[in-house]
Amino acid sequence: MSEQVKKPIKITETILRDAHQSLIATRMPTEFMLPIVDKMDQVGYHSVECWGGATFDASLRFLKEDPWDRLRKLRDGFKHTKLQMLFRGQNILGYRPYADDVVENFVQKSIANGIDIIRIFDCFNDLRNLQAAVDATNKFKVQEGRGHAQVALSYTLGDAYTLEYWMNTAKRIEEMGADSICIKDMAGLLVPYKASEMIKAMKSATKLPIQLHTHYTSGVASMTYLKAVEAGVDVIDTAMSPFALGTSQPATEVMVETFRGTPYDTGFDQNLLAEIADYFRPYRDECLKNGLLNPKVMGVDIKTLLYQVPGGMLSNMVSQLKEQNAEDRYYDVLQEIPRVRKDLGEPPLVTPSSQIVGTQAVFNVLMGERYKMATKETKAVLRGEYGQTIKPMSQEVVDKVIPGEERITCRYADLLENEMDKLESEMKEYKQQDEDVLSYALFPQVAMDFFKYRQAQQEKVDMTQADTKNGAYPV
Repeated sequence: MSEQVKKPIKITETILRDAHQSLIATRMPTEFMLPIVDKMDQVGYHSVECWGGATFDASLRFLKEDPWDRLRKLRDGFKHTKLQMLFRGQNILGYRPYADDVVENFVQKSIANGIDIIRIFDCFNDLRNLQAAVDATNKFKVQEGRGHAQVALSYTLGDAYTLEYWMNTAKRIEEMGADSICIKDMAGLLVPYKASEMIKAMKSATKLPIQLHTHYTSGVASMTYLKAVEAGVDVIDTAMSPFALGTSQPATEVMVETFRGTPYDTGFDQNLLAEIADYFRPYRDECLKNGLLNPKVMGVDIKTLLYQVPGGMLSNMVSQLKEQNAEDRYYDVLQEIPRVRKDLGEPPLVTPSSQIVGTQAVFNVLMGERYKMATKETKAVLRGEYGQTIKPMSQEVVDKVIPGEERITCRYADLLENEMDKLESEMKEYKQQDEDVLSYALFPQVAMDFFKYRQAQQEKVDMTQADTKNGAYPV
């Protein structure tokens, strides 16, 4: 190839979010991240994904940290690198659809606190559920000159998901005002030659930059990246080697080495990457030792291609079965998942649809009768509260689970009243910053527990005065 066609592949680093979400249930604390930020900032990444997804819930619930505080600290540390987050469309980072005023507020606060790129997806690829977040990002960009709306398409298999489907959806994403497109292959289902075909098709349909995100679960991800890069993809997501592979992403250093000396050469310094890897390795060893990192999620599971189950969903399912002393039903549940997915209109399996389908599959297996018990989320999906699926839902299941109920065909958020004021009035005695209202909006109970804990820490409450009944946390 001649010199002119140099096209260095851009890289988004996921170790501060998706990598540890996928391998150790999002338990990496902020304090552990901060000492390595300066070195990571020197690499030359396209962006560092460090927020959103499950980080918000895990910070409040398990780490007793304020996620907004994490974002501000990371923003202070990264002087030259764009920060990126994952945002679940109308569900934001929670598990229910929110009113547009909450979505707009959350987008504004995310960018104001340091996020540059918001990757927005919907678990059904229902673009109506992404429009409010894209509009909010664009509005902020016009006012403040910052913010990038990336729409992510959840990649999945099924006869409805044709090349035409992906091309048409790419065109529609461009029309809705997004800045770029991500193909989000959360379960590692995109195989190398299919990736090549898909990137070329989508490139012919849109001028927007295309980013590819996949997981190593099925063992093909590095090869998929290779073919995608050759086919013209603009950015790939990778993770530093100590938290790469398994249910995480391909390793950053490996991809950098793969393209060295080619037109796609990243120009990254392997010595610098090695220092960053050295920093994370002891933490990985510690996680292996204390059981946070389960060797089960580190291998290749080709069954992924059969069951289309993302890694996070697998680990979730294992812990649900463990709680019920029913680990021996693992494969029964795996086989039930595609059946539930089909009943619910063949949606992609990604948060929250993956949890909804997975939990329902667990119930169906453990109860001995399918849909004998349906979760409230399954009912909401069947009612149409999560949006439109590509295929119709099973009428038989609809009749069994929500007999005679009216189903929704419009964008569900159109039925929701603005809710910011109401939310604020419910938690105002604990409000220390505007962002607290949003934390409460997403996880009311968990945020309340955190606010009480925070107050106890600030006031240094002693055990004899602890108000255990109301869940205050003494020091």
